Amino acid sequence: MTLPLPASNQLPSFGAILPEEVEPAIDQLLAENRAEIARLLAAGNHSWEQLVMPLEALNDRLDRAWSPVSHLNAVKNSEALRAAYNACLPKLSAYYTELGQDERLYAAYRAIQQGPAYGDFSLAQRAVIEQALRDFHLAGVDLPAERKVRFKQVRQELSQLSSKYGENLLDATHGWELSITDEARLAGLPESARGLLRQYAQQRDLPGWCVTLEFPSYQAVMTYAEDRALRQELYIAYATRASDQGPNAGRWDNSELMEQILALRHEMAGLLGYHDYAELSLATKMAESTDAVLAFLTDLAQRSRPLAEREMAEISAFAEAHGGPAQLAAWDVNFWAERLRQAKFQLSQEELRPYFPVDRVLSGMFETIGRLFGVGVREVAEVERWHDDVRFFEIVGEEGGVRGRFYLDLFARPHKRGGAWMDECAKRRRLADGTLQIPVAYLVCNFTPPTAEHPALLTHTEVETLFHEFGHGLHHMLTQVDFAPVSGINGVPWDAVELPSQFMENFCWEQEPLALIAGHYQSGAPLPDALYQRMRAAKHFQAGMQTVRQLEFALFDFRLHRQYEPQLGGRIQETVDAVRAEVAVVPVPAYNRMQHSFSHIFAGGYAAGYYSYKWAEVLSADAFSRFEEEGVFNPVTGRAFLQQILEQGGAQGPMELFVAFRGRKPTVDALLRHNGVAA
Repeated sequence: MTLPLPASNQLPSFGAILPEEVEPAIDQLLAENRAEIARLLAAGNHSWEQLVMPLEALNDRLDRAWSPVSHLNAVKNSEALRAAYNACLPKLSAYYTELGQDERLYAAYRAIQQGPAYGDFSLAQRAVIEQALRDFHLAGVDLPAERKVRFKQVRQELSQLSSKYGENLLDATHGWELSITDEARLAGLPESARGLLRQYAQQRDLPGWCVTLEFPSYQAVMTYAEDRALRQELYIAYATRASDQGPNAGRWDNSELMEQILALRHEMAGLLGYHDYAELSLATKMAESTDAVLAFLTDLAQRSRPLAEREMAEISAFAEAHGGPAQLAAWDVNFWAERLRQAKFQLSQEELRPYFPVDRVLSGMFETIGRLFGVGVREVAEVERWHDDVRFFEIVGEEGGVRGRFYLDLFARPHKRGGAWMDECAKRRRLADGTLQIPVAYLVCNFTPPTAEHPALLTHTEVETLFHEFGHGLHHMLTQVDFAPVSGINGVPWDAVELPSQFMENFCWEQEPLALIAGHYQSGAPLPDALYQRMRAAKHFQAGMQTVRQLEFALFDFRLHRQYEPQLGGRIQETVDAVRAEVAVVPVPAYNRMQHSFSHIFAGGYAAGYYSYKWAEVLSADAFSRFEEEGVFNPVTGRAFLQQILEQGGAQGPMELFVAFRGRKPTVDALLRHNGVAA
């Protein structure tokens, strides 16, 4: 085996992954898996021990070989690795489709479900079988032969198109930069931002400062730069990435890819007997129907838009009264909103930044989960990593055993995908010899890196992002389920998977956790109470505008997939425009191509599922309201959340688990209150 294949609790050797060896190694693993599955089926003894467990072991071995390759492609992208990654995608897609369409395997799982032993299965074992049977149908096991072939082709093509979409976005993001030598153009930017832009220039052997499309750079300029022309230039470059518009028009254009992706998704849904891809998407989610999702989003939009309109009018009036333009453009809104925030609350994100040095935030976050869930976190130095910035930690249970492990990669850099995410390196599972495979996570963010002048200092928004991703990590790592298909986040409906992540964000706003998270990077002084009170007062600043922005994404995604008609094509811009007319309050220029960089739905797992953020926010806000009632650090409440939500994985339905924790079904009231919309 040329690709380094870790044993069950060994960690990946990233340095030993050579691009030219990836494809032959994956070919070998796939061939071995196919041969072993054929042998298992031929043996005919179709039981949990003789079929389900060996199959889980085979797929886990493949997962753990592929996971570090896929991960490196996202965080340390190169031409050679990209080529190897893309060569393997259709092969992996074909393998998983073959498994899902294997009628002998399907019959074997049905026989297990109907057999005498099934009555003694645990809830988790039953969930494995039931979800597998559902997934056989969703892979086309019932289809006639020629439609099976077409289904397999569609899946392969989709995996390649989605990958290409993400590559185009990465290349477009790193394919634009602006060198600045006149410091006057940076008027208004705080010293932390100037230091970052100076660092970008030094990395590129440029004089002065360099503005890029990486988010820390974009955010700083759009929020603070007094030079309106600079903001406009950056906005145009950012809003037209990977499209037919803007400074790199047509160079990495995702237009045709989006059309092909939508057409193939619609065809796939039709092959399986669904009316549209949105309907197919809901087959594995909590939401009961596409009508229910649209009603939920529309209701939230109707409740939020009046508030958003008032907020936008307030920014416009403030700008006009303080020498701004009579008509705000898209590149003016963040700048004037930040000035308004400072005027109303005497508060800026920059004023908070010195109180959130990254080491203090991490130690406070670990202390927070210690108080809530009774676990500890310790750093492990001697672990191979893919970059010097990366750190590695273990989560230790109350009895001293390691419950989970994770890599932490916090800072933006070239050749790294934008955004923030948690991904699986290894899943928890009980091996045939009785030993336990410990779950391992990758936690990735794109924060402002440290500079020569000071350590990495986070904005409060970045602190929330870190807690969010750590919530996903806890869901993956603290599971007590011993079967990979339903351990951690596996088998959890996609529209419930954001519950732990959004739940964890709440602790960034509460005084007791903040006392642990915040401390001035020079003096260690706690966050002053006056500053905390201003922060709390500003919590709902522009809540309406933020809510309708999320709803714009969610409605666009869902309608795009629900209303697709092959003879009309994707009608992508038409759909964007229609949704904006209904919910948006910020003026958007005609050349804006948000959809061309919407990787969540075109290159991620959120297609016809972006609504999940709001859907799960109802669950998370209501779950946290129990902590508000019983005490933020109430250990009984914390252990209940651990045992009834985090440890259960996909072994039970999320509504059952929520009711077990909350004592009732969720209501939207807590969400509206948390978002400031109810007020």
